[in-house]
Formats: sequence, structure tokens, C-alpha cells
Amino acid sequence: MRRRTVLALGTAAALVLTGCSTMSPSSAGGAVTLTMVESLTNPARTDLLKSLIADFQKQNPKIKVNLISPPTEQADQKIQQMLQSGTGVDTLEVRDTTVGPWSNNGWLYDMKKDLNGWKGWQAMTENAVKASQDAEGKTYFIPYGFYGLSLFYRTDLIKKAGFSEPPATWEDLLKQATAIQDPAKRQYGYAFRGGANANGNATAAIEAYVADDVDPANGFKLKDGRTIFSAPGALDAMETYLKLFKQASPKSSVSWGYPEMVEGFSNGSTAFLLQDPEVIATVSESKSITKSQWNTAPLVAGPSGKTVQPLATAGWGVAKGSKHKAEAVKLVEFLSQGEASTNFTKKNSLVPILKSATEDSFYKTGPWSSYVTMTENPDKYLVVTQPRGVSWWTEWQQKADADVQKMILGKLTPKKLLADWDAYWTAKWK
Repeated sequence: MRRRTVLALGTAAALVLTGCSTMSPSSAGGAVTLTMVESLTNPARTDLLKSLIADFQKQNPKIKVNLISPPTEQADQKIQQMLQSGTGVDTLEVRDTTVGPWSNNGWLYDMKKDLNGWKGWQAMTENAVKASQDAEGKTYFIPYGFYGLSLFYRTDLIKKAGFSEPPATWEDLLKQATAIQDPAKRQYGYAFRGGANANGNATAAIEAYVADDVDPANGFKLKDGRTIFSAPGALDAMETYLKLFKQASPKSSVSWGYPEMVEGFSNGSTAFLLQDPEVIATVSESKSITKSQWNTAPLVAGPSGKTVQPLATAGWGVAKGSKHKAEAVKLVEFLSQGEASTNFTKKNSLVPILKSATEDSFYKTGPWSSYVTMTENPDKYLVVTQPRGVSWWTEWQQKADADVQKMILGKLTPKKLLADWDAYWTAKWK
């Protein structure tokens, strides 16, 4: 899976300040000025947020909103500095990787009581409602959408290889990708991720193979408390995953990260790609393959026919230091329902938070339909929460990426890799 700052592509926007100084939260006439900070900044996204804020201000003439849009590389640090100061921020973007440390430091406001009885809950999907609450039932942010894996595939190439349907399991994927692989023609089966964030797709394979035993509250744990890396199925998963590289991927994919994977599929050289929904827009703009040549399928399953969908998310929250919490919560409510939510998810290629999306033709047809299929079949596509909020997550990603690359280069066996990962997480949890 790509790095979770998926919306940070493109030229980072410069720091944007609108209206009066953020140090002056109130203005004459009883009006309140909120400071809102986004994290995953890009110019188009900032423009969209500004238009949504303008709609909010029309409906709430006594509330003004200053939007701050730091460059993505600096955004979380900027937000943290503002939160530490206790002033200067009211509504902010909170991600599943930042909610843990920020809430533990007492910087985020629990909106649970404010949202008690809010009608917006009724319009949300089960996944969205669950994601809005932590293990203690506190609501530090309401998700604006999800990033979830699906399988991008070439309809023409699988048909040419003699297959009538896209792969449904990892074994099917290996079989079809191997059949399609033809380096002499520069045609490859799978857009393998061997570089940055290689650990995400490797873990997705493991979780699929141990789906029946995964703890929904912690996607890296089995229900008996051991790590998923200790399960026998994990070894089968990694051996299959390694074969996918050796038998069905370009050799250069040993160092492929997100850009190279997406380019490999969108330029027509690879037949399969495991990626998040924002890639739909990228592939749709391809000049190398037509709309009739590709589609998406649900995330491939393990031997049980089930798989685990480790949804990543982010959303809008309120700073504990805000002097205008009621107004800040009102802005969060506005952005989390109706047209505001729909426009934001569609234009940012996110899995939606609203139930109504399943009836929206935008999501019901074409490459988006696989996400609706997964949402409507939660018993087969199991949603779990990965421990992405732990303080050592970045350390883990760097270590795991290096280990996956060692494995595909033949410097580390799947068995040793899993034993090491099991020991790592077991020690951390102690």
C-alpha cells in the first residue's frame, strides 16, 4: 500500500492564510473566527476545501474560517507546534497515524458528548462510525473517507491468457500473473512493490492468509494474542508473495515504490496492481491503455476465501485548546455529511463514509464498484485496525521495508523474516 499521505502528490502548496490573524479568534459583532489546518495538502485539495468552507460560512454567517495549508512535508510538525502552544488552532486534520500521539498528549478534544444525538451518524457506514471511536469510545476525529486496497487488472490480458475472471485469491493472482508474464515482449504480470512501503502489501498478504484468526481490534495480532507473523499461514503467504516477485514481476520492481508501481500499470506494461482508490483517477487519464482494457476487483483473499481490509483513514477533529469548541464541532459536522462529504470523497478518490454512496452511480459502476462490493460483504472482506498509531510505527516501516527487500534479493528467507517480525512486535508489546 502506498505511503498514507496519499493526497500529498503534486507540488506542495505554500502556507496559505486567509482573513485575519490566527491569533485573533474573535471579531466585532459577535462573530467567531476559527482556524482550520489541513495536513495532506495539495493545491486542488486546498481549493476544494476553500469552496466547502465558503458554503459553511454562508450557512453560518457568524462563523468565519481561516484555512492554513502547510506544505505536506512540514504539516504534521506545524500542527504539532500549534497544538503544543495550546492556541492558534480550532479544527484540524487528524490521521490514524497522528491521533494516537496527539490524543495521548492531551491535544485533541473528545467530541463524543457534542455529537450525542447527531443525525449525521445515521447516514454513515458502519466502518465510518467505528473509525470515529477509539478503544475507549472517545471521538477525536470523524473520518472523511478511507484508503483501501483493491486489485487493478487488465481485462484484455487476462482474457488473452485464457482466464474468464480476475483473480479472487493470492494463489489465483500468482497463477494469472505468471501466465501473462513475458519479459521478451516487455509484458509483466504484477507491479510488485519492493521499495518504499513494501511492508504494506506484504502484510496484506499475511493478513489474508490468517484472516479467520485476526483480531479485528489489532490487525497485527491473532485472537489468541500472538502476532500474525507467528501463524503457519503467514509462511504460506510470504512464500506465495516471493514467488509473485520471482515468477511474475519486472526485475526492476525490487526498488519500486508507489510512483513506479502506478506507472507500470498505467503505461500498460504490467497486468495487475494492488493499490488504493486514488489511482483510479491516474489510470483513467492514461494514454497507453483505454477504459475498456482495465478494471478493478475486490482485494484478493487467502485460502479461506476471506481477506482482511486494513482501511487507513483520516478526518477532521477539534483541538482541546480551542476557545470555540462548539463552532469547531459544527464545522466538523458540516464537512462530514451531505454534499460536502460527497464532493470531498469523490474529488479526492476516497472510499466514502456515507451509506448513500452504494446507490450513487459514480460508485456503482466501473472501477469503483469493487469497493462497494467489499463494503456490502463485511463477512468476507474483514475490516481491521492496524496498530498504526504506535510510537514506533515509522521505525517499523523502515525496518520492514528493508527486510522485504532483503527477502526478494535472496538475503533473507521468508521463515527468518517472519521470525524476526514476530520477535519485534512481541518485544514492543511487552
